[in-house]
Amino acid sequence: MKKKTNADLIKQPKTELVDISQIKKNPDNPRTIKDEKFKLLVKSLQQFPEMMELRPVVVNKDMMILGGNMRYEAAISAGWKQIPVTIAELTPDQEKEFIIKDNVSGGEWDYDKLNEDWDVETLEDWGVDIPKGLNDAGEEKKQEYKQRFEVVVECSGEQDQNNKRRKVF
Repeated sequence: MKKKTNADLIKQPKTELVDISQIKKNPDNPRTIKDEKFKLLVKSLQQFPEMMELRPVVVNKDMMILGGNMRYEAAISAGWKQIPVTIAELTPDQEKEFIIKDNVSGGEWDYDKLNEDWDVETLEDWGVDIPKGLNDAGEEKKQEYKQRFEVVVECSGEQDQNNKRRKVF
């Protein structure tokens, strides 16, 4: 008997083109996109519709959106009558987990790499928030990119505070 692999355990979801009127917006969607960012998303769909085929809206068996609420809204604004959807067969708990995990932005931009390999105006046109000072000419950056982190240290008293401060500084 053949040993099962991860590929054997993963059920291939069904993707199809459906009338946009069949899809139900998720009233519990925890993410939103507004104003200029929304306009950029609409523009992105208009300029690169193939992206929607590669990353369809994810719906449950009732056609309620689990992932892609903003792309759905942008498709409506762009005048689309049909969009590709992937129909996910998940339990209610899995649906709730998917809704959150699909909206978690993982990772951070490598601005040095973006500066070397990409045109800043194009990136901004695509909706990437570019920090001031990043340029597309490969010139030395006008300013350093720094992240600010806050650290909270709990102390049992003044002596403990002084000891910890000496260790940090």
